[in-house]
Order: sequence, then C-alpha cells, then structure tokens
Amino acid sequence: MQFPSAPQIRSTDMLFLDDVFDMGGGYVLDFSDRTFAIFFAEELNIDIDDPVYARNGSSKAKRLRCFLQTANKAVVLQALKALWEYREAVRIRTRKPETVENAEGRLLQLINKLSGHAPAGQPSHTPPPATDKPKFAALKTDLLALAQLTPQARGYGYETFLKKLFNAFGMAAREPFSLRGEQIDGSFQLENEIYLVEAKWHAQRIGVAELHTFQGKLEQKAAWTRGLFVSDSGFTDEGLAAFGRGKRIICMDGLDIFECLERELPLNVVLSAKVRRAAETGAPFVRVRDIFTK
Repeated sequence: MQFPSAPQIRSTDMLFLDDVFDMGGGYVLDFSDRTFAIFFAEELNIDIDDPVYARNGSSKAKRLRCFLQTANKAVVLQALKALWEYREAVRIRTRKPETVENAEGRLLQLINKLSGHAPAGQPSHTPPPATDKPKFAALKTDLLALAQLTPQARGYGYETFLKKLFNAFGMAAREPFSLRGEQIDGSFQLENEIYLVEAKWHAQRIGVAELHTFQGKLEQKAAWTRGLFVSDSGFTDEGLAAFGRGKRIICMDGLDIFECLERELPLNVVLSAKVRRAAETGAPFVRVRDIFTK
C-alpha cells in the first residue's frame, strides 16, 4: 500500500536511484545491515528494519525501495539528500571515480520534481517529462547565442533570456523584468521568500558601489525582502571584501549560470544552496562550482 502523501517515484527514476546508490545484488552503497539501520536511525529517526519495509524482501535494497515508495514525501526527500551526502563523503574519501553520468544534476532534478516544483505554466499534478535535458540544452544555446549580438541587442536578449530562465524553474517574476540602460530589474519568489533582481551584462566586473546601491534599494522595501545580483562579468574581489558579510544579497555571475545549465542543476535548487551558504558563511557570493563539487 502506498500512502497518499508518498512520492510518486516512477520506474525509470528508481532505476536511476539503483545506479546512484549501488543497489545491485540487494546492497546499498557500502552499508552493512547494522550500519544501514544506524544510518536511518541517526539521520531520519526511522527504523528501516521495521517489517513494513520488508514486504517485498528483506535485503537492504528492497527495504530502501519500499521505503522510498511508501514513506512520507518529506522524509523520502530528506533520505535522498542524506544518502547522497553519505555517498559523496565515501566516494571522495576513497577517491572512487563517478560512474553515473551527471549523477548530482539528475538527482537534484528528481528531488525538484518530487518536491512539486513544477516549471511555470505546468500544473503540479501534471506528470513531469522523462528528462529535462532538452530544457537545459535549449537554455544553454540561448545563453551562448547572446555573445554573438551587438551590445544593445545583447541587453534586450539578456532580458528575454532571464525571463525564460526563471520561468523554466517555476520562479516567474512577480513583476515583469524591465530593461533600463545596462540594468535589468525584476522580482521572483523562492521558497515563499521574495527576491528583487538586479542584473547587468556589461564587460566590467561589479564593484562595491553597485552592491551598496542595490543594498540601499532593499533597505527601502519590506524587512523580509532579499536580493539577487546577477552580473554576467562577475564581481571584483575588492568590491566583495568591501561590501562585507551578513547582507540580504546573494550574487551570481555568468559562469554560475553556464555551469547550472551545463551540469543540469535546477536553478531554484542552486539559489537555495547559495542562500544556505550565505547564511552559514555570511559571504554574498559563493560560486556554483564550490557548492556543487564534482
């Protein structure tokens, strides 16, 4: 029996999870029966030895599949994240090469779908597409095409691209993006938080003056308003250092956006990770490659 709040994990998704968590032959990663039980008890407060998870067999892999198909969605999502963190810790320690193509990006996409974060215009009850590869490929093509445009055309092209990028991951702007000189302004919602957006595409990297100006705009808004500063050319080290820590702004550059699309990392997941890293370190700008290590 599957409970109403259980996630709908499709057969193709389960095959992917089998590969990611080394579930062939009834095993799960490098767990023994004892360490498997300890992991679930410590990380999730779950008794994975409960007979309810052994309806299809008592091996670790069969119990995990049953758990993923029947447990509460929030707990399943927590389990997938915890298992991934354990997998990566072991893989890095043992220097084991990655054997599953784009494992991290595909797992994040699956978590995104199970969380109900449907792209804008797609009802949450609509089954998600089998793969998001065409979406990422199309967005990457659009991003690379901007480099071929004249400076003025590039500005309007960047405006169109950003609209499409945010819409693709269910973060449609609450106000339409508008082009003002070399600056694009807008807003979006991420995990029930409102973010103002300031984006610039010109050749110079952003310094402390522009960051302070954007911070000043936020301070004129509601206290809970946050900001995302997108600079295609990046930010100066001196400007970030002078700007300081503990602000309500997170930053993203053109390389960050490219790596999201190249590695098929959902934008909303990436921004959530940047927010968490900013909360942990106070740093407004941490590169995608430093958060999502390969």
